[in-house]
Amino acid sequence: MKDKYLPIGTVCMLNGGTKRVMITGFCATPKEDKTKMYDYSGCIFPEGFLVSNQACLFNNDQIEKIYHMGLQDELHENFNKKLLKYSASKESKNIFENEIIEL
Repeated sequence: MKDKYLPIGTVCMLNGGTKRVMITGFCATPKEDKTKMYDYSGCIFPEGFLVSNQACLFNNDQIEKIYHMGLQDELHENFNKKLLKYSASKESKNIFENEIIEL
Protein backbone atom coordinates (compact mmCIF):
# COMPACT_ATOMS: atom_id res chain seq x y z
CA MET A 1 0.00 0.00 0.00
CA LYS A 2 1.29 3.46 -0.82
CA ASP A 3 1.75 5.89 2.04
CA LYS A 4 0.85 9.03 0.10
CA TYR A 5 -0.79 10.31 -3.09
CA LEU A 6 0.94 13.05 -5.05
CA PRO A 7 -1.01 16.33 -5.04
CA ILE A 8 -3.06 17.67 -7.93
CA GLY A 9 -0.88 19.82 -10.16
CA THR A 10 2.13 17.52 -9.91
CA VAL A 11 3.88 17.25 -13.28
CA CYS A 12 5.61 13.97 -14.06
CA MET A 13 6.91 11.71 -16.83
CA LEU A 14 5.53 8.20 -17.09
CA ASN A 15 7.72 5.19 -17.86
CA GLY A 16 8.47 5.19 -21.58
CA GLY A 17 6.60 8.48 -22.07
CA THR A 18 7.50 11.32 -24.40
CA LYS A 19 5.17 14.01 -22.97
CA ARG A 20 4.82 15.18 -19.39
CA VAL A 21 1.56 14.54 -17.54
CA MET A 22 -0.10 16.73 -14.89
CA ILE A 23 -2.16 15.02 -12.18
CA THR A 24 -5.76 16.26 -12.23
CA GLY A 25 -7.58 13.65 -10.15
CA PHE A 26 -7.49 10.45 -8.11
CA CYS A 27 -8.99 6.94 -7.99
CA ALA A 28 -10.18 7.02 -11.61
CA THR A 29 -12.02 4.16 -13.31
CA PRO A 30 -12.07 3.73 -17.09
CA LYS A 31 -15.44 3.61 -18.88
CA GLU A 32 -14.67 0.23 -20.39
CA ASP A 33 -13.84 -1.53 -17.09
CA LYS A 34 -15.52 -0.14 -13.96
CA THR A 35 -13.85 -2.86 -11.85
CA LYS A 36 -10.39 -1.37 -12.42
CA MET A 37 -9.19 1.72 -10.56
CA TYR A 38 -6.10 3.82 -11.27
CA ASP A 39 -4.28 5.97 -8.71
CA TYR A 40 -4.41 9.08 -10.89
CA SER A 41 -6.03 10.79 -13.83
CA GLY A 42 -4.15 13.45 -15.71
CA CYS A 43 -3.69 15.53 -18.81
CA ILE A 44 -0.72 16.17 -21.04
CA PHE A 45 1.47 19.08 -19.98
CA PRO A 46 1.60 21.93 -20.93
CA GLU A 47 -1.30 21.55 -23.38
CA GLY A 48 -3.92 20.34 -20.88
CA PHE A 49 -7.19 18.77 -22.01
CA LEU A 50 -7.54 19.45 -25.73
CA VAL A 51 -10.58 17.17 -26.16
CA SER A 52 -13.11 16.48 -23.41
CA ASN A 53 -12.67 12.68 -23.57
CA GLN A 54 -8.87 12.86 -23.46
CA ALA A 55 -7.60 11.69 -20.07
CA CYS A 56 -4.58 9.73 -19.01
CA LEU A 57 -5.10 7.11 -16.29
CA PHE A 58 -2.03 5.79 -14.50
CA ASN A 59 -0.67 4.32 -11.28
CA ASN A 60 2.03 5.50 -8.93
CA ASP A 61 4.44 2.76 -10.08
CA GLN A 62 4.28 4.09 -13.65
CA ILE A 63 5.83 7.44 -12.69
CA GLU A 64 9.43 7.68 -13.84
CA LYS A 65 10.29 11.27 -12.89
CA ILE A 66 8.65 14.18 -11.06
CA TYR A 67 9.29 17.64 -12.52
CA HIS A 68 7.06 19.70 -10.24
CA MET A 69 5.11 18.94 -7.06
CA GLY A 70 1.59 20.32 -6.71
CA LEU A 71 0.43 22.26 -3.68
CA GLN A 72 0.87 20.37 -0.41
CA ASP A 73 -1.03 22.10 2.36
CA GLU A 74 -3.37 21.09 5.17
CA LEU A 75 -6.28 20.54 2.75
CA HIS A 76 -4.17 18.18 0.64
CA GLU A 77 -2.92 16.29 3.71
CA ASN A 78 -6.45 15.79 5.07
CA PHE A 79 -7.77 14.71 1.67
CA ASN A 80 -4.76 12.42 1.24
CA LYS A 81 -5.71 10.57 4.43
CA LYS A 82 -9.21 9.99 3.02
CA LEU A 83 -7.77 8.79 -0.29
CA LEU A 84 -5.54 6.29 1.49
CA LYS A 85 -8.44 5.04 3.60
CA TYR A 86 -10.62 4.67 0.51
CA SER A 87 -8.00 2.97 -1.64
CA ALA A 88 -7.27 0.47 1.16
CA SER A 89 -10.93 -0.38 1.68
CA LYS A 90 -13.02 -2.90 -0.23
CA GLU A 91 -16.14 -0.75 0.03
CA SER A 92 -18.09 0.81 -2.82
CA LYS A 93 -17.26 4.07 -4.57
CA ASN A 94 -20.39 5.69 -3.10
CA ILE A 95 -18.73 5.95 0.30
CA PHE A 96 -15.88 7.97 -1.22
CA GLU A 97 -18.27 10.25 -3.06
CA ASN A 98 -20.03 10.97 0.25
CA GLU A 99 -16.70 11.92 1.84
CA ILE A 100 -15.97 14.39 -0.95
CA ILE A 101 -19.32 16.11 -0.36
CA GLU A 102 -18.48 16.44 3.33
CA LEU A 103 -15.23 18.28 2.56
